[in-house]
Amino acid sequence: MSLAAPAAAQQRWRVTNDGAWFYQTVSGKRLARLARGAILSGVAQDGAIAVTVEGWIFAASVGPTDRDGYNLAVTRAPEENLRSAPAGALVAKLAQGFLLSRVDTTGRWVHVRRDGFVTKDDLEPVGEVVESPGPRPLAQDSSPPPRAGGPDTTPTDPTRALPTHRATVYRAPDGPALGALAPETPLRILSRSGEWSRVQFEGWVKSADLQPAPAGVLVGVSAAELRADPQRYTGQVLKWTVQYIALETADDMRPDIPDGTPYVLARGPLPERGFVYIVIPEARKADIAKLPPLVTLGVTVRVRVGRSRYIGNPVVELIGVEAQP
Repeated sequence: MSLAAPAAAQQRWRVTNDGAWFYQTVSGKRLARLARGAILSGVAQDGAIAVTVEGWIFAASVGPTDRDGYNLAVTRAPEENLRSAPAGALVAKLAQGFLLSRVDTTGRWVHVRRDGFVTKDDLEPVGEVVESPGPRPLAQDSSPPPRAGGPDTTPTDPTRALPTHRATVYRAPDGPALGALAPETPLRILSRSGEWSRVQFEGWVKSADLQPAPAGVLVGVSAAELRADPQRYTGQVLKWTVQYIALETADDMRPDIPDGTPYVLARGPLPERGFVYIVIPEARKADIAKLPPLVTLGVTVRVRVGRSRYIGNPVVELIGVEAQP
């Protein structure tokens, strides 16, 4: 039996607490944690809110099932992200085995949903009653125009935004400023981390000012992005500029690095002020040991752990290195 309310009675709600629980029944099993800012549709019921959690998930992270009337289950361990759109804002973290209903498939993304409950303390209403979300055929809108002066009840896209004033763009949360955006610049929200949003906007530059990015290598990825979404970047190859601090040997205080393994403690990627751990091959240890402290290095690395235990600094493996002027 579906837990969702009839479409005519549904309202849009925003998750106000990061990590809010999504329950199977009003006082039942905890199923998943929701991201603050996620938009759900639902209706008040039995002292809670009966909601529909809907979004997009990697096709490679789910598999077929016939359990309890659902046709998909999360297969990735220990969990996978559910997003508002392909590569969009985080909606929830779904544990391995979480059951879902398939809505649609687009490329390597699957559109899914599931009904359940969220406590009232974790939600706030964000609009008038709307139809339940879902795919609609591309057809001309024949609904009557809204009354003059009446409230606009058109559902908003939580992945789209506009600056309310001249806004500073930062390289990373609490990092150096890159530039500024004029008010009303159309933005797409890619992800959220605490009080920060990673955004994307379109513009034009002269072709002569560009050079191709290295094949198979991601550039411009910050350590803050790795910490905010570690699963997304695991195994990815990145190009960074870092400041060499010291050559260290892993012990039990670095559980993400095998004991006795040499690694570089570095600041960056510049201009970020945080630290990263760069695991190095034993054969490179002697060369690295000759480097003077605080020298700037250009490194190509593969992400091992986006957010390490205890401290949270990224752990990466060295592929290539060169000194910077």
